[in-house]
Amino acid sequence: MRDIPILYEDDNLLVVNKPSGVSMHDDAKNNASSQQSNNSGDLGAGVVTLLKAQLGITQLHLCHRLDTGTSGCLCLAKTDNMAREIGELFASRQVNKYYLALSAQKPKKKQGIVIGDMKNRRGGQRILLKSTQNPAITQFFSQSASPGIRGFIVKPYSGKTHQIRVALKSIGAPILGDTLYGGQDADRLHLHAWKLVLPLSHDTVSVTAQMQSGEMFLREDVQTWFASLDQPEAFPWPNVPARYQQQSVSIRDNSELNENRD
Repeated sequence: MRDIPILYEDDNLLVVNKPSGVSMHDDAKNNASSQQSNNSGDLGAGVVTLLKAQLGITQLHLCHRLDTGTSGCLCLAKTDNMAREIGELFASRQVNKYYLALSAQKPKKKQGIVIGDMKNRRGGQRILLKSTQNPAITQFFSQSASPGIRGFIVKPYSGKTHQIRVALKSIGAPILGDTLYGGQDADRLHLHAWKLVLPLSHDTVSVTAQMQSGEMFLREDVQTWFASLDQPEAFPWPNVPARYQQQSVSIRDNSELNENRD
């Protein structure tokens, strides 16, 4: 496997452009097999293992997570102190994350906010509920990206497993390549972590990741649409109701802080 692109690096922090298909953690079975056969150690290796080998370092902490099929900005801490600081930023919802997605289906509404609790189902699926006790909150805009293809700019306010995937399915536009949620078959999940903004104590780190794979992502007209987008901070994002803004995530709450993984 080629080196994972580094988007930002200093003594404490690393932000990379995670390729689609790379998981967060090692597949123990595949790693054991690859070592026994003396083949490439990349087989079954997660992003942390790959980056440690690539950079020649021994300590690296995941600060949030992306699904295996999702590409784009992924933040990792090199020190315990930085991991703690970023954890607190996620807990207080001060980290801004912006995603791009494509769908072959027309959404029920072109823009808005999706709010609802999420429940696990069999087969790894999640479903969106009408209740809002501890809801997933997803803001979005959509535009035509190509004939028959809808482009989405998405800002997840919370960070729950499959949040964006479930939100877009709920408005009738499952993500291209997301067959788990009824999306049209494609060469990859067309969901990309486009931009990450970390308001650290010493400075604000703002990083943008370019797409590197995906037949539809790389189409000329879709790339033209991407290039036409303004900075996502400038979008008139729908307001999150005040009652949900008061909710913060406990650093010990693995149900969200340790997921953050669309």
